[in-house]
Amino acid sequence: MSNEANPAPAAPRLRRPTWRDPRLVIGVVLVAVAVALGSWVVSNADRTAPVYAAAGTLTPGEPVDESQLRVVDVNLGAEADRYLRADAAVPEGQVALRVVSEGELVAATAVGDAATVTVRSVAVPVGAGLSERIHEGAVVDLWFVPAAQQGADGDAGEPEPIVTGVVVEQVDASEGGLVVSDHGTLHVLVGADDLPAVLSALSAEGSVTVVPVAGA
Repeated sequence: MSNEANPAPAAPRLRRPTWRDPRLVIGVVLVAVAVALGSWVVSNADRTAPVYAAAGTLTPGEPVDESQLRVVDVNLGAEADRYLRADAAVPEGQVALRVVSEGELVAATAVGDAATVTVRSVAVPVGAGLSERIHEGAVVDLWFVPAAQQGADGDAGEPEPIVTGVVVEQVDASEGGLVVSDHGTLHVLVGADDLPAVLSALSAEGSVTVVPVAGA
């Protein structure tokens, strides 16, 4: 049989893509989207806002100004407005409404008017060494230990809780920075409702013992 009867099929000619080719349009769109998304991610990664963090532990009722704060740049997005912004003046006459630990970002709700604070600072004598867990901002319970009664075989009454969950405002320290172990003073923040019981215990025959709250 002659090859002329069955001519070889002609090879298809490749056409150059044109702007009307949907595949080319889709490819260009995908590249543009990828570039835009990458630019958005990079720009948002560098978008930080200056906010205040506590330079030391802040306790309820303590006046808050720039001397107790330090500026940190953080990327919080829309959440940045929930914190005390460092690109605005610190409101005058503001005090801490709750404990703000050293290095913690200061939430806008953590500071406010002094009139809203319902705690009072009470000095508690310290007759023995304190646990390292008792420091500014720590949560403690106060217990009253009655003194031994004369003529009762030297037995003292059972210790009783005075108030629970109060915040340590200040701990007296020696020049070397160590807690005073004898005749020192611990300042705790007591609510108005518990104040009479604490003051009565401090003036009674016996001693007030400070107990740190586990996990606080």
